[in-house]
Amino acid sequence: MTTIGNTTAASNAATTTAAAKSKTLGQTDFLNLLVAQLKNQDPLNPSDPTEFTSQLAQYSQLEQLFNLNDSMGSLTTAQNNSERLSSLSLIGQEVVVEDSNFTLGEKAVQVGYRVDGVATDIKLEIQNSAGKTVATLTASDLSEGNHFLTWNGQDANGAALDPGTYSIVINADSGEGTNATVSPLVRAEVTGIDLSGSEAKIVTGIGEYKVSAIHGAYNRTQTALDGGTS
Repeated sequence: MTTIGNTTAASNAATTTAAAKSKTLGQTDFLNLLVAQLKNQDPLNPSDPTEFTSQLAQYSQLEQLFNLNDSMGSLTTAQNNSERLSSLSLIGQEVVVEDSNFTLGEKAVQVGYRVDGVATDIKLEIQNSAGKTVATLTASDLSEGNHFLTWNGQDANGAALDPGTYSIVINADSGEGTNATVSPLVRAEVTGIDLSGSEAKIVTGIGEYKVSAIHGAYNRTQTALDGGTS
C-alpha cells in the first residue's frame, strides 16, 4: 500500500509540473501567435505598423532572454564541474572545517577556533562522548581569524585519555559594549571525495563536509599553530 501511494503521489507531481510548463508562453508560441495574427487580420483594417513593430521588438527581447538563460545555465554547469574536479586535489591533505567534534588518536591533535569580533577571554573545553569536560585549553590569541591549539590528549591531571571521539565547547567573553562570535574548528585528513550530490563533499575520518564549508587546506606536514596553552 505504501509503494502504491508513493507512486501515485509522484505521478500527480509530475502531471502538475507538466501542466505548469504547458501554461508557460515559450519563444515558439509567441512567434506562432504573431503569425496567426497576421494571417487573420482584416484586409480592410490591417494592424497598425507601429503596433506590429512593437510586437517584433518584444519577440526579439524574448529571444535574447532565452539565450541569456541558456548561457547562464551553461556557465553554472561548467563552474560546478570545475569545482567538483578541483576538489579531488584535496585527497591526502588536511582541511579546516567548522565543527565541534574530532577524533583523538595516539598523537596530539590540533583543535581550533574562529574569532569574529572583539573577545577578551576564550577557553576551549574538551568533552568526552559522555559530555564530561576532561581538559580546558586557554587561547592566547584573541584576534579575529582562525587559530589553533595543540592538545596532547591528556586530562587536567596529566593522565593520557583513551582514543575516541571528543567535542569542543567554547566559552568566550567580550569587552563591555562589544560582541564576539567564536566558532570551533577542527582539522581532518581528506580520505576521499563524494561526487554523488549536486555539490562535492569531502570525506574525512570524522565525517563528511561540503567543499563550501572548508576554511583552509594544508599539507599534512604543515602546522597551523597560532599559540595557546593547555
